[in-house]
Amino acid sequence: MLMLAAIMIPVIGGIAIYAVSSDGRSRNALYAVCMLLTDAAVIAAAFRSSPIVLAQLSEGIFVAFRADTLGRCFLAVALILYTCILFYSFEYMKMEERLPLFYLFYFISMGAIIAECFSANLVTMYLSFEFLTLSTMPLVLHERTKEAVAAGLKYLFYSIAGAMMGLLAIFFVYHFAADASWFDYGGFLDTAKIAGHETVLYAATLAGVIGFGAKAGMYPLHGWLPAAHPIAPAPASALLSALIAKGGVLAVIRLIYFSVGADIVRGTWVQRAWMCLALLTILMGSTMAFREEILKKRLAYSTVSQISYIMLGLSLMTDEGLKGGLLHVLSHASAKSCLFLVAGVFIYKLRIRRTTELPGIGKTMPLTLASFTAASISLVGIPPMGGFTSKWAIAAAAMDSGTGLFAVLGPVVLLISALLTAGYLLPIMVDGYFTGGATGYENEEKAEPNALMLVPLFILCGCSLLVGLFGSIFAGSLVF
Repeated sequence: MLMLAAIMIPVIGGIAIYAVSSDGRSRNALYAVCMLLTDAAVIAAAFRSSPIVLAQLSEGIFVAFRADTLGRCFLAVALILYTCILFYSFEYMKMEERLPLFYLFYFISMGAIIAECFSANLVTMYLSFEFLTLSTMPLVLHERTKEAVAAGLKYLFYSIAGAMMGLLAIFFVYHFAADASWFDYGGFLDTAKIAGHETVLYAATLAGVIGFGAKAGMYPLHGWLPAAHPIAPAPASALLSALIAKGGVLAVIRLIYFSVGADIVRGTWVQRAWMCLALLTILMGSTMAFREEILKKRLAYSTVSQISYIMLGLSLMTDEGLKGGLLHVLSHASAKSCLFLVAGVFIYKLRIRRTTELPGIGKTMPLTLASFTAASISLVGIPPMGGFTSKWAIAAAAMDSGTGLFAVLGPVVLLISALLTAGYLLPIMVDGYFTGGATGYENEEKAEPNALMLVPLFILCGCSLLVGLFGSIFAGSLVF
């Protein structure tokens, strides 16, 4: 029951607080209590609970939850980000309207991502995945402008279309399954059933990768990311980029490594197609980010590129590639959420949205820009930050993967993307510290935000540093 409580506490808590009529400070206190209770329940459930079967939908098809190593990795990211972003939002959301509605879906979406992390089979994962889409769409269209509604609908259509492709893959996986009751590292398909139907299984598997990859921003279903992120409030943008998009990554891992089996897909045209899509997305996202002037949109294109680093690691179909991908889940989540929250500080304090308005910002916001610098260094892949460790792990896994040309092409593309990342992030830092801005605010008094906004930035930078220092040890200890 601990697992069910961990899923339901944020959902019920969010609904209950929404129904309570109180002033903003009292409501924020209730949100904080709900968050801390959820954190405690999730930690307890992750390490002390037993598998549970919640409902049987039909013969062999049921809703079940179970804690495992993979789920715990994603839960750690979810707890840190949701908690940090919540306290940050108490200050940022003062500039927004309909706050109770925002926090209602904020907590409901937390329940959805926890459910996906605890999912014990493909059906449960799919239901959680769809519920995650429905509960996060209102965060995108929160401002209710014409652009926000369009971005929200685009996010909804892309996500549902991708989920339908994923559902197609699930149908065929269950058809060829020996025992589809629980996720099993290495897969649970019956080779006798597959014999003579390999092409159908491969096509369905690739459809699932592309479909679930839509949430992760992988080409060709990446278009929602640059549309949704600039429109959503900064806390929602940080959450979507750093965590919600990782819901697609988790779904792909569950499909390939815990259902179909990497051994079945390794060396096939499915693997080659997946690697091509990942490499293309990495280059495309970095190039588009390099050309973009609106900061949040630049960060959105960066997310398209950076999450496909994870996809590249997963497409190698090796344990080392999977571990490298998981390391990048951790490093990207901490760095990118920090960058979006810093962009929110610029908007909240100075109404700055474009990179061309940022020269000299370091004289006004030195601590904020320091956080931006640390997170940027991580994304570029400069030691000792987490991005260096995760990218090194992915590149090393690619070279040892035995995938022919891709074993060399992967590291080369990663290096090119790192140079582009440096090109679109580091000049902001250099201009911010060393350029006398022409925007008129460089001589103003310090405009640093309060502790509610600064402390989450420092925590996220600290997390990125910890991944850089201890990520290799962590990856080496993972046992699936």
